[in-house]
Amino acid sequence: MQTGETGCGSNKVVGLPMRALDMKHPAIAQVEAYWEALRGNRNVPLRSEIDPRGIDQALENAFILERIAPSVARFRLAGMHLNDLMGMEVRGMPVTSLFTGDSRTKLTDTLEHLFEEPAKVLLRLTGEHAAGRGKTSGEMLLLPLRSDLGDISRAIGCLVSDGRIGGKSPLRFNISGAEITPLSGVSRGTRSSNVYKAPDEVIAPAQAALQEEAKEYQVAPSNEDVDPNVAKRPAYLRLVHDNT
Repeated sequence: MQTGETGCGSNKVVGLPMRALDMKHPAIAQVEAYWEALRGNRNVPLRSEIDPRGIDQALENAFILERIAPSVARFRLAGMHLNDLMGMEVRGMPVTSLFTGDSRTKLTDTLEHLFEEPAKVLLRLTGEHAAGRGKTSGEMLLLPLRSDLGDISRAIGCLVSDGRIGGKSPLRFNISGAEITPLSGVSRGTRSSNVYKAPDEVIAPAQAALQEEAKEYQVAPSNEDVDPNVAKRPAYLRLVHDNT
């Protein structure tokens, strides 16, 4: 797999990885292509560089992971497809919650490759059998990111699946195969005819999708700003009886 880049006026045009273009699911291909375009000649791009507009066709399937301990990562943000699979909001949950007990050990080992080497990961998935639910298969792509502190403790991912979603219980997956590509030895240089073009202007992206909302700073009101017509509640002390 090789990529490359060239200049075109004031816009930077980056070649997409050939394997990403040949993948079965367009959402997986778009996320990987966008990540490759961001990283350029680096091994890993920054989390702060992720702009939801770059993966607009994959937002429903995309997610951001945060590594909180060795072999442990949780969903920091997630698209609606993941919520539908679990039947609940997955934000804040460990990524292992999407997998069966037998596959969780495989996943935790894979997370170490993802963050420590670092490496690109593509998992082949099969859905857990359940009453009223047919055969389900899918893929999960995991790509490492650097935090603002410079450590590789974030990841962008994409999960796609086919088959029926829904039922009385969450849909969990078994890992049927894994493709792990260490980034230290990835060759780069050949340009593809398909390209990702950086936006001409920077606009504020929507707060939805993968953009984390910043809390607005509010100045405390001064005495002059307080409505004099609003009566203040007098201060008081609460007497607590201790009969022990």
